[in-house]
Amino acid sequence: MWPFSKKKFSLIESGLFEGLTDCHSHILPGVDDGVKAMDESLHTLQELQKLGISELWLTPHIMEDYPNTPSDLKRRFEELKDEMKKVGCNLTVHLAAENMLDNLFVKRFEADELLPILDDEHLLVETSYFNPPYQLYELLEDILRKGYTPLLAHPERYVYMHTSDYDRLKGMNVEFQLNLLSLCGAYGGTAQHKAMKLLHSGFYSYVGSDLHNLEDFQDYINDKCLVKEDIAKIREFLS
Repeated sequence: MWPFSKKKFSLIESGLFEGLTDCHSHILPGVDDGVKAMDESLHTLQELQKLGISELWLTPHIMEDYPNTPSDLKRRFEELKDEMKKVGCNLTVHLAAENMLDNLFVKRFEADELLPILDDEHLLVETSYFNPPYQLYELLEDILRKGYTPLLAHPERYVYMHTSDYDRLKGMNVEFQLNLLSLCGAYGGTAQHKAMKLLHSGFYSYVGSDLHNLEDFQDYINDKCLVKEDIAKIREFLS
């Protein structure tokens, strides 16, 4: 071992899951590219409860490819909660949405057909990974003027964003949500590097698993990808 090497820890070993509020997941069954069936959803929720997660936000996609309506998602959410009671799963769950900033969002936003997150004053939003939407900053300003704080999902994954973009967004009071698995290389080396940089620059306010598939999630949370300084930085904004 090199004398200056640092011991690495997995997300499991870090203790970060204990009492965690996970504000990004795709576990509501059969509504998007996440979990497909009710039994899979229930099993996933039980496993997350075993990890020590205390609260979980279900944030299905609302976008042109998945034009879910708030009313339908609420109905499915109530069905899931009923099934959770039957199997004795006591994990606290909430419903919101991950909103793609596309034409459908503009229509729903103007009609106030929204599913906010956290304190009902945030909107979890995303863009294409490769290109910004038309008038990105104007859209974010509209959200702010309406009284919501935009919470940008996994900013480390947007290949078109650079330091100046993150600085501008931060200056607008847009908040950032870290995908925990980005730190473990789940989305490639570039996203991992950007996540570490944003983390140690103090840009993140919330974390999420962005869980779509339990097996993939479990593979990465056992990967030794964090050093003590990383864990401490995450704890800073979780506290």
